[in-house]
Amino acid sequence: MDRTAKVERALRAAAPHELLDVVDAAMRRHYDAVGVQLRMADYGVRSLQLVEPVLLTTDPVPIHGSPQGKAFVAPDPVVTRDRSADTVTAHVAVSVRGDRVGVLSVTVPESAAAPALLPELTQLSEALGHEIMVAERDTDLYVLARRAARLTLAAEMQWQLLPGRSCRRPEFALGAHLEPAYAIFGDNFDWSTSADHLTVAVTNGMGEGIDAALLSNLAVNAMRNARRAGLGLADQAFLADQAVYAQYRGAAYVSMLLMRFELESGRVEVVEAGSPRVWRMREGKVEALEFDAQLPLGMFEDTPFVAEHFQVDPGDRLLFASDGVYDTASQGGERYGEHTLGRSLNANRLLPAAQVPRAILRELGDYRGVTPLDDDALVLCLDWYGREYGGPAGDAQEQGVRRRNNFAQ
Repeated sequence: MDRTAKVERALRAAAPHELLDVVDAAMRRHYDAVGVQLRMADYGVRSLQLVEPVLLTTDPVPIHGSPQGKAFVAPDPVVTRDRSADTVTAHVAVSVRGDRVGVLSVTVPESAAAPALLPELTQLSEALGHEIMVAERDTDLYVLARRAARLTLAAEMQWQLLPGRSCRRPEFALGAHLEPAYAIFGDNFDWSTSADHLTVAVTNGMGEGIDAALLSNLAVNAMRNARRAGLGLADQAFLADQAVYAQYRGAAYVSMLLMRFELESGRVEVVEAGSPRVWRMREGKVEALEFDAQLPLGMFEDTPFVAEHFQVDPGDRLLFASDGVYDTASQGGERYGEHTLGRSLNANRLLPAAQVPRAILRELGDYRGVTPLDDDALVLCLDWYGREYGGPAGDAQEQGVRRRNNFAQ
């Protein structure tokens, strides 16, 4: 059994709260490591928090401006050398099916830094990511390590409802983010993939605090229940509408944008019911996609919903945004969604989909200036590659970026 297999086997046998201890011991035994650290990205994706016996004892490192942060966003591991100690430290992103959750840093003597080290650490980091995902069913350790501050109860509910920050397959890549990360309440996103389809939902429950979080939780779980029952898109919206109306009798409602993508053809079915909107970047041109406006979920009893269709082509980038993004005004009174959002999409065209939402939300903060955010802000970015490339997700992503870049030049 090779050494990577031995470490992976030890990980699978470890207690949920002991994953880092097992990795540390295994890396020292099989790789002659002299130091092992695991850092988790905080909810705002601004810092990396050390997983340690007493959390927050060690200062976090920023994602922007640190070797660990560079490894978190870069496609490849980052290596630093300490010539005085004659050691090499490899910083490797920890991910779960493309969703980056943290960084594993392993320090070894210079003499042990063989060419096989980085590929093996990349493989082990992916295994660690999967084990962390499973372990979170039984321990709070890794969830707590993500907190740079205390979450509001509404934010706690919303983060537990989310599927992750990003997802990647050969046909597409997507990423999403919410602000304010530690005090969100009504905005939410959801996605699900199968052999033939990708379903994406963006929702915005009215109100504030716990009321908005409870409303969004009801709507999202009602749509999941209908989807898992095998119902079509319009029926998913209809059953979620019934669930919300039955509970609130029209006193509260949920805005929603629901899409289902055929992975083979790129044909998209869509139901728009309320405020979330979508923009498409194609051949260097950004345009808002307009659909028939339908009533939000739960406004009236037995509201019928009708699905529409459109087509995505390889190289297309779709950006979903809540009204907390496109309705945000500058100090001069111009709405962000009128012109600035298109410029931002073009400016960030070379970033992978997983990084675009955070980049746009940072720019939104600069655009808003000193004015505080008075609503949730949600951004979801979807890059469509299709099946015509026939290669792995990385190859498809490179060609998609090339298409966008060629048209923008």
